[in-house]
Amino acid sequence: MSRSRIRVAAYVIRWRAVPELLVFDHVGMPQAGTQVPAGGVRPGEGLERAVLREVAEETGLLTASVVRRIAVEDKPHPDTRQPRRTTYFHLRAPATTEDAWHHTVRGDGGDAGLVFACRFLSLPLGWPLADGQDAWLGHVDPRWATVTGGTPHRD
Repeated sequence: MSRSRIRVAAYVIRWRAVPELLVFDHVGMPQAGTQVPAGGVRPGEGLERAVLREVAEETGLLTASVVRRIAVEDKPHPDTRQPRRTTYFHLRAPATTEDAWHHTVRGDGGDAGLVFACRFLSLPLGWPLADGQDAWLGHVDPRWATVTGGTPHRD
């Protein structure tokens, strides 16, 4: 059996009139769907450090702070079916963070150089995120359950 790939995912919340979630879409690749920042943990890297790095690499946001760990999900990759373990975190972004922007992904991952259209969406969401990434959003605060009911997706 293959060892699980260790990953992190970020629910970056900005508070204005209502709570808002940071998401992004791949520019020129609508089939990838709307996502939250997520990615692999480097050897020897702590999970909180990894989630802050992923947010910075994928969105350019450097002012987010970790609030708490929400959940750990064991779920295979949707395409390769390889095992992976993702730890979801709730992060806070300042209310003054821009509403929307484009960011060219940094880092040495497979998405380096791609352009992401980042934006905040009011909660609760009006549709599910790609790869069931909204599964644990209801655990940030039960009032924010998404259209999927805030229930974890299972394969």
